[in-house]
Amino acid sequence: MKFNTKVLIILFFCVNFSIPAFSQSKLQPFKQGDRVVFAGNSITEAGLYESYIWLYYMTHYPTRKIEIFNAGIGGDVAGQIYARLDGDILKKKPSVLAVTFGMNDSKYFEYLDKNKPVDDLKRAEIVKEAFTSYQKIEERLKKLPGVSTILMASSPYDETAKLEGNLFLGKSKTMEHIIEFQRNSAKTNNWGFVDFFNPMTEINQREQKKNPAYTNTGTDRIHPGSAGHFIMAYIFLKSQGLAGSKIADVVIDAARLKVSKAGNSSITHLKRHYNSISFEYLAKSLPYPIDSVPRVWLNNQIQTEALSVIPFESEFNQELLTITGLPVGTYQVEIDEKTVGNWSSKELGVGINLATIKSSPQHLQSLKIMDLNNRRREVESKFRNYYWVEYDFLKDKGMLFSRNQASIDTVTKYAPHNGWLNAKKTDYLEIVNHEASVQAKHDDLVNEIYKVNKPITHRITISKKP
Repeated sequence: MKFNTKVLIILFFCVNFSIPAFSQSKLQPFKQGDRVVFAGNSITEAGLYESYIWLYYMTHYPTRKIEIFNAGIGGDVAGQIYARLDGDILKKKPSVLAVTFGMNDSKYFEYLDKNKPVDDLKRAEIVKEAFTSYQKIEERLKKLPGVSTILMASSPYDETAKLEGNLFLGKSKTMEHIIEFQRNSAKTNNWGFVDFFNPMTEINQREQKKNPAYTNTGTDRIHPGSAGHFIMAYIFLKSQGLAGSKIADVVIDAARLKVSKAGNSSITHLKRHYNSISFEYLAKSLPYPIDSVPRVWLNNQIQTEALSVIPFESEFNQELLTITGLPVGTYQVEIDEKTVGNWSSKELGVGINLATIKSSPQHLQSLKIMDLNNRRREVESKFRNYYWVEYDFLKDKGMLFSRNQASIDTVTKYAPHNGWLNAKKTDYLEIVNHEASVQAKHDDLVNEIYKVNKPITHRITISKKP
């Protein structure tokens, strides 16, 4: 009996995508000792959203040591991620594996072909191709003991921003169908699921009403810049139920000289002086430092730009100090004998957020952690470039992981004629020849972070100004 291929494709399309979207599942926060691997395409390869997530854990949970690994390769579709599972992704021995795909699987220039437009039939073929490849990933992951799996819907392709360049109309609709089978698979397998696509799309559409050129991706409509990656980190952390977890929440009754509250902190040596009070303050977490330098190639977005579109500060970066019972007036606040600001008795009675004070010792300590983490990410990127050369160049030549003179000569020969290969050649050669020392440099930075990130006791003095 013969079946009409078109009928089968349409039937597949209807069966798999008529199910209503489920709510985003809540993930468990990472625990001590977790090895978290993020697998994906160039958006993951950039290493930023993973780095921002890890930075939150580094600062908010300084005694909870985890490791986060970048396993992204630019241009990958689901089939290529499947091909890399053993040689790259699972080689990192994850206890948590987060997988994302869809941006490349949904195709590009097909949407510009006026002779063969991407109609529902063509869209179903594209989605089925991605689904068939994903089924291999799914079957493999179902057999992994002790690994918690998270599926992540891709960040969006922005079709609505008023930008120059190629516009692949209809690509987003294809991505939505890929996301639907990802969501359904996560539900069926009781895996975690994080949706970057829909929340980021909602932000784009909301902000574009005010500024038609706004996008949380980039001018290519595909690759988020630092701000977009920060929004992704925010969505991920929120899905872990971490919103509202404060750095510290201190309330002191100055009139009674009493500690009314010491959330996630300890207050000792509370004393009253002639026109001031002082105390020793030890928070169990540190402020989250936010970068102001663009970190994505050809994208000028900076991380701080995201603060105008997501409530990160109010949900994830609250180091609250409240002083009630102060006589009316203006007060100077010092931390370790350094003035960090002046507030009225009313403002202090309501509470101030120390995390936003850039000159505080706590924030300066966090900046050191951020710098170390950026350096760590730069070292890790050498490995991502190495794996790109292995899987996107040497594999097709039958030289995957040869790591011999022949593979080195081949890379050297073709690099001048291949821009991507040429850009990654130096890192490939460094890993082949000095992998242990590069890995040691990365590990040393991680160890240094977990030394520097321990909160220390500060003396806070609040003095009434004349």
